[in-house]
Amino acid sequence: MLKRRHLLVATAGAALAGVRPLFAGSPRALGAPAEPKEGNTVTVRLTAAERPTALPCFAGASLPLWTFAEGAWPPVIRLSLGDRLAATLENRLSRDGETISIHWHGIRLPNDQDGVPYLIQAPVAPGGDFFYHFTPPDTGTYWFHTHCDTAEQLGRGLEGVLIIDGDTTEPYDGDVVLVLRDWRVEPGTAEFAPFTTVRGAGRAGTYGPLRTVNGAVNPEIPLPARGDCRLRLLNTDPTRIMQIGIAGTEAAIVAVDGVATQPFPLKQWYLGPGMRIDVIARGPAAGKLARLTDASGDTHVDLARFRGVPVASGRKPRAASFDPAPLRAGRMPAPDLKAATRVLFRFGATDAGAALGALEENFGAALGTLCVTSRNFWTINGKPWPDRDHARLPAPLATLTRGQSYVFTFVNETDFLHPIHMHGHSFTFLRASKLKRPPHHTDTLLLLPREEADVAFVADNPGDWMMHCHVIEHQENGMMGFARVA
Repeated sequence: MLKRRHLLVATAGAALAGVRPLFAGSPRALGAPAEPKEGNTVTVRLTAAERPTALPCFAGASLPLWTFAEGAWPPVIRLSLGDRLAATLENRLSRDGETISIHWHGIRLPNDQDGVPYLIQAPVAPGGDFFYHFTPPDTGTYWFHTHCDTAEQLGRGLEGVLIIDGDTTEPYDGDVVLVLRDWRVEPGTAEFAPFTTVRGAGRAGTYGPLRTVNGAVNPEIPLPARGDCRLRLLNTDPTRIMQIGIAGTEAAIVAVDGVATQPFPLKQWYLGPGMRIDVIARGPAAGKLARLTDASGDTHVDLARFRGVPVASGRKPRAASFDPAPLRAGRMPAPDLKAATRVLFRFGATDAGAALGALEENFGAALGTLCVTSRNFWTINGKPWPDRDHARLPAPLATLTRGQSYVFTFVNETDFLHPIHMHGHSFTFLRASKLKRPPHHTDTLLLLPREEADVAFVADNPGDWMMHCHVIEHQENGMMGFARVA
């Protein structure tokens, strides 16, 4: 049942198996974890509203985006470690019943600030407000998005970037945010296509044909020539799983999902929805180009171009061989693997989902809505949620003891890829049966078809924490649950 693109993904993992974790010479250790200091309160107002916007990718047309703020899309919030975020969410969407909330993706925050409707907070109705306030405990690259009607709200642009500074050991020569996502807009039109389809919900998700970086198609981005530049890559797409590479210059991954890792060369890295990587790239020589690419399909797609520009006055191009400075280590506690309790999670398909896949595989035709008896296509441990209604809360998938170490075994029982995200915690990646990866932390782990993987963590953050596939149509059609830490 595996299609060609699934086989490409499954077999290309061998390319990562041989990745050198270190560069020439003695490896440089990660810096000591940054220590939070009492900082400032950063106050923001996030007013969700429909704002006709002419992003560069829309070729001059204005589309009815839903955004959090006037001006540049997406909004970027920057804090220093120790700063407190005070964010007022205002729902000014005009559609009756269009409730919203904000999830702060990847942040180890207090449970009552996590933004999951019904499980954590009441969704915010049009005309209503909600106040989020927390002090992020970690540095790194994160983002935020709504957690109600997510396929459409995220599809229309309700997202933003959250950066917590303080993790560098040496200054880099540049710091660039790159938001990667599709838009459900057919080229040459000025209207959104449907944000979800029955076929997409029951299979790999509904893709957008308009592929962008920071709202532009294959933009040219200046980098200081022969400088070491930090590129913060965020996949905020509701569906697309990318295979990221940089051609034409040297590049290394220094952080995964906001947490520092020993620098290793970027050859190809699978970046699923919700996942982030921080990359240090050597800027091309002045006037020369490098390319950000996606090799997840049959052909490479250029996502952006990097042009080397003369360095600012008083700065010199780096003459030394490429050996990027590591970041400061993360602050999350190390799990005790010998004492860890093991918990199994199986990610599967319902009878309706399996039937949809079998019919399309055997007959090559998509099912219409009248052919589907249930829109619950996906399960965790055999159970779907939501079961017709987000407000019908199920029992927790697992109840964890606060302070205990756990090893979660994730088993993908389907023929599709699933980026599995857990709120409020960061995992230590231990092993996977197919895709080999260097050691790293993650809050969103990509599972290949029929793959099994182990991750470990300390359940030190009390509350009810959502776990779900971040292919949004999978999440909204059953592959969602929560773990309770008490």
